[in-house]
Amino acid sequence: MFFNAFSNPNLGKWIIPGTGLIWFLGCFLLLNSYQIEIEYALVDSLIFALIFLGGIFVLDRVFSLFAPKGKNLGLLFAVPLILSWVGVMVHRYVLEWGIDEVEYLDFLTKSFYLRWAILAVAEQLISVLALVISQLERQEEVRKREAQMLQLSKEAELAQLRQQLQPHFLFNSLNSINALVVTQPKKAREMVLQLSEFLRSTIRKDSQKWITLEEELDHLKKYLDIERVRFGHRLEVDFQVGEEFFQIKLPQLLIQPLVENAIKHGLYGVTGEVKIEISGKKEGSYFVLEVINPFDPESTPSEGTGFGLSSVERRLFLLFGRKDLLECGVENHVFRVRLKIPQFS
Repeated sequence: MFFNAFSNPNLGKWIIPGTGLIWFLGCFLLLNSYQIEIEYALVDSLIFALIFLGGIFVLDRVFSLFAPKGKNLGLLFAVPLILSWVGVMVHRYVLEWGIDEVEYLDFLTKSFYLRWAILAVAEQLISVLALVISQLERQEEVRKREAQMLQLSKEAELAQLRQQLQPHFLFNSLNSINALVVTQPKKAREMVLQLSEFLRSTIRKDSQKWITLEEELDHLKKYLDIERVRFGHRLEVDFQVGEEFFQIKLPQLLIQPLVENAIKHGLYGVTGEVKIEISGKKEGSYFVLEVINPFDPESTPSEGTGFGLSSVERRLFLLFGRKDLLECGVENHVFRVRLKIPQFS
């Protein structure tokens, strides 16, 4: 409704009676200052207050059905002006009908235009105030709807990133299985079983739910079991994460793309053993996880979309609205990825 401030049950319950009481007391004190008899002043003030409240009610009904905009904004002033005129006329005729005191009736006649001006200004101010309140509430509703739409959009993109991540990893694994089918069929079968176990443990998880670091590391170890079928003893992973951090919460499948990237750039094109280090520690309100792998720009293949790192960076931005939570770089033939996860408890 246009007059939400008055028609809202919780607000109107206090605003309307309170406004009427203030109006009644103000009129009574004003009449008393003109030395009007208390009996007449009480009746006059009571009727004037009831007319004032009736005007508010009529304005509420009128503008709840028709909210003036643009050229029609003049109605905000015209309607209260006409309504206050009618109200003052009703007030005058009621008192003239019920009171026969000559002095008071003479005062009533002389104060007619003053009463009209006061009532008109009050009702116009109330109309403008109600318009402002209505616009503010409308803007707040729009802001809430936009926030909800933005949240839904973020959730949809997060789900899409996760859905893209699984096929991305799956296609890489299937390519590896395809390469092993002819030369090492036993390893190919073993890799299929490991892949099935990994997918079973991840697909069932709620994509919106955060998991503990312990659960994330369990998924990661299942992924590494798959990669070890392909690389055997050449792949060594050193976990340097203390058990005191196992209950830290983080979005699921956030670390696996980083390790997949480390394996890709650390083992592809290399014939010897490769060691990947995964470490975790607490820094202030962040849990910091680092993935380190050897990096040889001459032997590392350049093909690939870089989807793993970019997907993690995008997920972090959608979750936290920040682009500084993932850092990576090469130093002394070592590729280092540093991931910061804000902790809120």
